[in-house]
Amino acid sequence: MTETKSPTRPSQVITLGCRLNSYESEVMRGHADKAGLDGAIIVNTCAVTSEAVRTARQTIRRAARDNPDAPVIVTGCAAQIDAGMFAEMPEVTRVIGNHEKMQAKTWEPVDLLGGTEKIRVNDIMSVEETAGHLIDGMDGRARAYIQVQNGCDHRCTFCIIPYGRGNSRSVPAGEVVNMVRRLVETGHYEVVLTGVDLTSWGSDLPGQPQLGNLVQRILKLVPELKQLRISSIDAIEMDEALFEAMGDPRIAPFMHLSLQHGDNLMLKRMKRRHSREDAIELAQRLRAIRPEIALGADIIAGFPTETEEAFENSLRLIDECGIAFLHAFPYSPRPGTPAARMPQLEKAVIKERAARLRAKGKEALVNHLDTHKNTVTEVLIERGEQGRLADFTPVTLTGFDTAEAGRPVRARIIGHDGERLKAIDP
Repeated sequence: MTETKSPTRPSQVITLGCRLNSYESEVMRGHADKAGLDGAIIVNTCAVTSEAVRTARQTIRRAARDNPDAPVIVTGCAAQIDAGMFAEMPEVTRVIGNHEKMQAKTWEPVDLLGGTEKIRVNDIMSVEETAGHLIDGMDGRARAYIQVQNGCDHRCTFCIIPYGRGNSRSVPAGEVVNMVRRLVETGHYEVVLTGVDLTSWGSDLPGQPQLGNLVQRILKLVPELKQLRISSIDAIEMDEALFEAMGDPRIAPFMHLSLQHGDNLMLKRMKRRHSREDAIELAQRLRAIRPEIALGADIIAGFPTETEEAFENSLRLIDECGIAFLHAFPYSPRPGTPAARMPQLEKAVIKERAARLRAKGKEALVNHLDTHKNTVTEVLIERGEQGRLADFTPVTLTGFDTAEAGRPVRARIIGHDGERLKAIDP
């Protein structure tokens, strides 16, 4: 008589926070599936703001309530920074560190769930290397993400992330090129390079190569790659080789800039290494190289000691840099950071300025969307009726074969809804 095995339930990964977390969640999912970890709930947390930590705790409680028999594994930046807080939650089975979560051995059921040790978080500052992990892509065959760098050597006064990610570590160029080649061979149209502080790539490698060198090597050694996209960069760290590479049509005409503020005194108190003038000059130079480029930016509202005049400098910077995609954040004090000890603004003031900043961002996005109206252009289909232009502008498609996901199509832009372009078959 043949024994019938009971059906297994794949582990569920809940991702909070940034795109890098999303990438790492896919790596963890792959490790868990391969190890045969069944039915667990894995919560990959974010620590960028106090609100992000509150959301993580709510998510854990909800996941445990909805899955009462499932072990709940908590990892990510918030877990790395304050493992004890999560370990005290009765819903939590294990707390796993950011370094441990990327290792295949961690997700073997016997190792993960065996014993009584609830916290498995090592000192992230002691980690000196980062490994490349190949995943099949998070947007179907449209694009795949490669983490080429992790950690950050800078200590911006508002930021807790280095304590969750550790110091900067780079994946060697040869390993990156091989991963790009394999992704192209498996049918991916676009590859995105990601990292915590992407432009610091190479600073810990022999010879200290720079990001531009890596980008040029990828373009040269993987000629079959249709499109290479670079994620968020530090506004002061673009090297000359990267500027040169931006002229290559295979580089997506989009750049997300870590600006954080538009006032020089606030930038100094944030311990940023650029001025507002540097940001404007960078935007102008990028636009001179690629006139069609779209720029995104992160800006914080309500930083400690921020005056109304300083805040208005941030509002003006959006126009002066020609920002199309704004990520606006209300300042949130993170315990242990220097900014948390500075004189704080009233919460009502922070909330009001963040709302004004978001309104300015919506205005900037509409202006950007307007520039595409009545044009015929190429749209990369992601899934269903959703796609994006090369400059990352989202598009809703009507009348196309959605089976073409992962491939570009010609489309006529007929308008927008304030958030996405609308396109039809030309």
